[in-house]
This record gives sequence, structure tokens and C-alpha cells, in this order.
Amino acid sequence: MIEVKNLYKSFGNKQVLKGISAVFETGKTNMIIGQSGAGKTVFLKSMLGLIKPDDGYISFDGRIWEQLSLKEQRQIRKEVGVVFQGNALFDSMTIEENIKFPMRMFTTMTPAEKKDRVNEVLEQVNLEGINDKYPAEISGGQQKRVAIARAIVLYPKYLFCDEPNSGLDPKTAILIDNLIHDLTVRYNTTTVINTHDMNSIMEIGEKIIFLKNGHKQWEGDKSDIFFTDNKDLNDFVFSSFLFKRVKELVQKEGYFG
Repeated sequence: MIEVKNLYKSFGNKQVLKGISAVFETGKTNMIIGQSGAGKTVFLKSMLGLIKPDDGYISFDGRIWEQLSLKEQRQIRKEVGVVFQGNALFDSMTIEENIKFPMRMFTTMTPAEKKDRVNEVLEQVNLEGINDKYPAEISGGQQKRVAIARAIVLYPKYLFCDEPNSGLDPKTAILIDNLIHDLTVRYNTTTVINTHDMNSIMEIGEKIIFLKNGHKQWEGDKSDIFFTDNKDLNDFVFSSFLFKRVKELVQKEGYFG
């Protein structure tokens, strides 16, 4: 579980985060949603330790980041997997070398153990046998799956995904959503996803935090969205005709499966 309490962050005179508190639950796909400029990226980077908040704290299963020693912070970094928006694969490295990178940084595993683990995670993301290929030789969807394989190679307790479906076609995006959700359940991971993809939200949104102008305006799950009277959330989620019709039908039937 990750707990965020009264988080504030400003850059110069611009206050980006304005006292956000939230709990991200273990074994669930927790989502951060909101329009551009809402503070999603700064919020995510604060949890990753890439940005230092001005006030408030972030706790990883009771361990408050700012109160930890460098050694203790390094241990948490070892427990964190990250899927970056642009995949962040090393072009000059093979797929196997990319996935091995965290193991070289944080473990003393033997070459044989690293090789076995690479093959294991490639199998989990359905990419067996591409070890010796380079990122440029595989599709965008496959690159995203390699990024996920690298993120889970150390059995992370916490998995962060920044716009994991960015640039993907709808069919591939659904595959990535289901993969992230399946891995979350399999590893009992605390997964936090920063997204604006409405299909992802409706497909795997088990806990959703909606940000607006640096504030947490709403939280709930994907079924709660259909019955909220929060105008800003409704404007964000149901801006398209299709989603408006879906909401009308759900409200009429009084059920969301």
C-alpha cells in the first residue's frame, strides 16, 4: 500500500499540488486521471522520488520516504518497477540486455540466473524468443511489453505506469491493460497508473483518483463514475457522445458489470 498525505508542490509562484491525500491499494490497479495540467505527472514523479514535495509525505507500507536513510531508500527503489510513457528502452542494447539492466544494478545474480529470469518475464508478456533483437526491430506494442517485462523483473511490490497506452492502437492498448492487471494480481502489486485513456479506466480501473487544478476532486472505482454528480469528472469522462450514451444506459439499468 502507498499512502500520500497532504502533498504540496510548487514551482516558483505556481502551485501544482495542493494538499493531495490518497491511498493506493495493494493488489489493485489504482489510476490517476485528469486533464493536462491537473498535476498528474508531478504527483506520480513525487511518489517515485524524482521530485521532492514542499510539504506532506509518501509512505510505502508504513515507511515514510523522507524519514528513511539512503540505504533504506535504495531498498524501496529496488522494490519499484516503472513503465515509462516512451518505454525508455536502450536502443543500443538487445531486448535481453534491456531487461537485465535492473538486475545488474540491484542484484548479485549469476549470469545464468539473470538469463533464466529474462526468459521467464518474456514468457509472461508473450514475447518468447526475442532476446537478441533490438528495440527498433520490434513493434511499438512489443516494445511496451518489453518495458513491462523489465519493470517486473525484480518482482516489484510497487508498479508505476505513466500513460502505458500512449501511441498504441486500441486492440494493443486492451492487451496492455489486461497484461498490467493480470501481473498486478499475480504479484499482489500496488500498481499506480497515470492515464487519460477512458477505455483503460473503464476496463481495469479498480481505484481511481481524479485530479483537477492540483486538488483531488473525486475518488472511487469504475462503476462509481457512472453515478457521480461531480460535474468536472463528468465533463472529463463523458465528453464523447459514446460515453454519454453508455452512462445513460448504465443509469437506466442501474447496473454496471
